Amino acid sequence: MENKVLEASQNFWKSMENADEKGMRSYAKEECQFVHIGITCDLNREIEFYTSGTFKPTSIIFNNQDVRIFNNTAIVITDCDYALLLDGKETSHHFAVTEVYVFEDTWKLVQFSFTALVY
Repeated sequence: MENKVLEASQNFWKSMENADEKGMRSYAKEECQFVHIGITCDLNREIEFYTSGTFKPTSIIFNNQDVRIFNNTAIVITDCDYALLLDGKETSHHFAVTEVYVFEDTWKLVQFSFTALVY
């Protein structure tokens, strides 16, 4: 079961990286919420950030992913180094990203929160 959750997570990340609206929608519930360093938004706004080029990933290095499953809910903590052009300006952070998935026929993302790690 953990492998299916990780597969959903990796596919969502790939969809973000490729600004693939259809892919992002297929792995996230419409009610999904996103928390960034400076904004909280819904799925439509998140997709708009990527498809418009406001967020343009330049490098994503996955250091580790840990999955915990609680009945029909899974929490993935993704430790990554994430570099992107943000409105055309290069930025890079080491993040712990908390991804929450629910199982309803397939694993679907419901919460995606970036936490910048400083050490």
